Amino acid sequence: MAAGSSAFAGPTLDRVESKRELTGVLMENYPPFSFLNEQNQLDGFDVDVAKAVAERLGVKLKLETPSWDVIAAGRWSGRYDICVCSMTPSKARAEVFDFPVEYYQSPAVIVVNAKDNTITSGKDLSGKKIGVISASTYEAYLNKDLVIEGAEDIPLSYPFESVQVAPYDNETVAFQDLALGAGVRLDAMVTNLITAKERITQDPRFRIAGETLYAEPNVVAIEKGDPQWSDKVTQVINDLKADGTLAKISQKWIGTDISK
Repeated sequence: MAAGSSAFAGPTLDRVESKRELTGVLMENYPPFSFLNEQNQLDGFDVDVAKAVAERLGVKLKLETPSWDVIAAGRWSGRYDICVCSMTPSKARAEVFDFPVEYYQSPAVIVVNAKDNTITSGKDLSGKKIGVISASTYEAYLNKDLVIEGAEDIPLSYPFESVQVAPYDNETVAFQDLALGAGVRLDAMVTNLITAKERITQDPRFRIAGETLYAEPNVVAIEKGDPQWSDKVTQVINDLKADGTLAKISQKWIGTDISK
């Protein structure tokens, strides 16, 4: 009977329901999506979405914050159940993940030191040292080998020649290096528009340079090969969209509805 129940529910859903706990992963330093607040607790858009998913499943939420390269490498072997963590569905990631549903969109942008006027568009990145989160789609984009899963027929524009990519474990350190001045440790960064705006609001030493580089869908990611769990996650996220929960979370953290 136990084997039959597991086969019916799928291994992940069966584990979540048996433990009465959903284990999610996300980044510790990616405001306003996920960060440690003044009470040293995880907070932000992704955190609230993960909480809403757990609530709909009727289970407790447990959040873990391994490094992004560990998250993005996949092959979790049951350690984690879900990534509500601003992941873009690249073709390389699709080898180890399933992406049941998109939950927001935000474009990629260039961020520079506010005193620097040498970078005004994507073509000015040529030959520059650009900071990104390690193993991110921004790193793949700067290496000109990003293929967004589900959008393979939409060509990406690479207005720059070769760049020197500087991967970081988290963006906080990268922003600290960029704050030292253009060319000291970094010339620029490539990141999420919403994350960039959040940093700039808090610190006038940065500004966005030029137009957006490319549109970036952000999806829920799960371990590959669990269709029952995929269906359940899709249902829950679609319900959160339909009843306005995602819109409310978006308004709370972003000031607009990015879930549409």
